[in-house]
Amino acid sequence: MLDKKKQGKKNRASGKTFERKIRADLEKKGWIVDRWTNNVEFIKKELLIGRTDNIDLGKLVPCKPKFNPFTHSLMMISGGFPDFIAFRCLFSKFELQKEIRAIYEIIGVECKSNGYLTQDEKFKCKWLLENNIFSAILVGKRGKKRGEILYEKFKSD
Repeated sequence: MLDKKKQGKKNRASGKTFERKIRADLEKKGWIVDRWTNNVEFIKKELLIGRTDNIDLGKLVPCKPKFNPFTHSLMMISGGFPDFIAFRCLFSKFELQKEIRAIYEIIGVECKSNGYLTQDEKFKCKWLLENNIFSAILVGKRGKKRGEILYEKFKSD
């Protein structure tokens, strides 16, 4: 018989370990990585205008803190979507007046052990890309070999 409490504790620990591995891997590849603490909230357009079309409007909002029933405290980490924001400088140019002009690549990184996003997460990724919040969103997943990490670029259909 499976103990749900032990399984949940093991899954949370495994997820946190996988996120740490992805962050370390991206930093090793030259990215500057930080936790993303925002989320996308959708509002039904039909509620605003009175139409019957199902077009969702989204907005970027700070993520809500999660309540931990075991420690009776609020957790402010791991609430945003995607999990990480990563950026790196692609090109920088120094002018005569010592002015720096730089071009950065900014991506979002979501950590999924199996590599599959839910339908809600797919909508959020599509909105983030359409509104130019990120230039790309990568989904980090486990590879076939032990310790291997694969990255798939999210493609909005």
